[in-house]
Amino acid sequence: MNAIIAIIPIVLLFVLMLGIKMAGHKSALITLLVTIALALFVAPAMGFVPSSFTTIGVGWAVIEGVLKAVFPILIIILMAIFSYNVLVESKDIEVIKNQFISFSNDKGVMVLMLVWGFGGLLEGMAGFGTAVAIPAAILISLGYKPMFSALVSLIANSVPTGFGAVGVPVITLSNEVAAGGVASPELIREISTYCVVQLSPLFVILPFIILTLTNRSSSAIGRNLLIALWVGGISLATQYVVAMFLGAETPAIIGSVAAIVALVLYNRLFAPKKDNANAKHYTVGETLRAWSVYGFILLFILLSGPLFPSINGFLKSHLVSHVSLPIYADGTTFNFGWISNAGIMLFMGTVLGGFVQGVSPKQLLVLLARTTVNLRKTAITIVSLVALASVMNYAGMIVVIASALATVTGQLYPVFAPLIGAVGTFVTGSDTSSNILFKLQANVAHQLNYCNSNWLVAANTTGATGGKIISPQSIAIATAACDMQGRDGEILKAAIPYAVLYIAVGGLMVLLAV
Repeated sequence: MNAIIAIIPIVLLFVLMLGIKMAGHKSALITLLVTIALALFVAPAMGFVPSSFTTIGVGWAVIEGVLKAVFPILIIILMAIFSYNVLVESKDIEVIKNQFISFSNDKGVMVLMLVWGFGGLLEGMAGFGTAVAIPAAILISLGYKPMFSALVSLIANSVPTGFGAVGVPVITLSNEVAAGGVASPELIREISTYCVVQLSPLFVILPFIILTLTNRSSSAIGRNLLIALWVGGISLATQYVVAMFLGAETPAIIGSVAAIVALVLYNRLFAPKKDNANAKHYTVGETLRAWSVYGFILLFILLSGPLFPSINGFLKSHLVSHVSLPIYADGTTFNFGWISNAGIMLFMGTVLGGFVQGVSPKQLLVLLARTTVNLRKTAITIVSLVALASVMNYAGMIVVIASALATVTGQLYPVFAPLIGAVGTFVTGSDTSSNILFKLQANVAHQLNYCNSNWLVAANTTGATGGKIISPQSIAIATAACDMQGRDGEILKAAIPYAVLYIAVGGLMVLLAV
């Protein structure tokens, strides 16, 4: 009965979005209100939480959710869409579009380069929706249909998310299960390596799916499989080596760069030769100008990351807001760095790139205001979902769901361990948040007498990356990027089969070596 009560918000969200086909922002807001009612009147009576968790506690949980949604998720989404709109305003998006078109005769290779290569690079450095918003927006500009653009961007933004935002999810997970709350470099490298191994088949499966969605012709299946094996194999080998020897910060970044190089090599050596007779040719200066926005963004994200500890340390220790919430214990605060978050890096890169492209300060302000207004429904969706996750967490609902699943599955638990991680990401929209919520994976491993608990710990991230495909927050970002507001349910319905396959493959991999 506890599990049935706890799972009501998740079921309701599915029913509203898929069954009734209600718009995402309305579905999320209604589900939040129902979750608040459950937390107020049902959870204490069922023993999820102490009876002291009353209206005030629920209210502070909602406030925490709002803070987490705005800082930095909504800021990053806003700046990602803003960067694309600046390219449209300067008309340099046409240069990028023509360069992608002229890159290869094979549309699958072009799409894979954008969502798997470039998107993976964005995820590795920034995370928080940038790898969905920017590639999806560029695909739209290339003439692809909105649904296709949203779907392939969501599918691609899965495997890299375990090491997204410079490895934050896996590092957080390692800290959660480490003695004293601080993981050793050896533990981080071990869990990172386990994550790559568990995801290994998906490095090939996902590129093949993306290529097949791009070209559904039966004659292209063989070529698509070869490309997927080549690019996926290079990505896998690179991430494995980086995870084993360097840790969690750079597997997605270096792996994505390796994938880009692999695609360039394939295109040069094996792809049908492109007839560039009628193609537009651009000088080095025109190319640098067109890519200046994304070039500056990548530069700032790299400089502010752990690869440059002195800069990273300065940014993280200055202009940081510490908000004390009564719901926190032991003096914990909600922290937000005004100059260290990815949103400010996106903003600075966009503004500087906009200046290079000839966009005036007034035009930039108008574009930013217009982008903000256009994202109002997305803002409602994101705020409602993150607040919902916060309430479910403090009301004990998420732990009840995980514990019930562990109890029911018994010795088959390893198959379902990734599902728990996926549930966490579906609810919270974040691999990192899922890892914090379900650090209980290590406890379950000990209860079931598994000799290597860290293998099961890694399974949480394996599943969490799959849950990212159908996370309502990710879908809300895709709807914003593809101008599909209100059609969240359609995207969710299209993405579910791929998420189910992803989680099933992850479960089998976890079971094989448990």
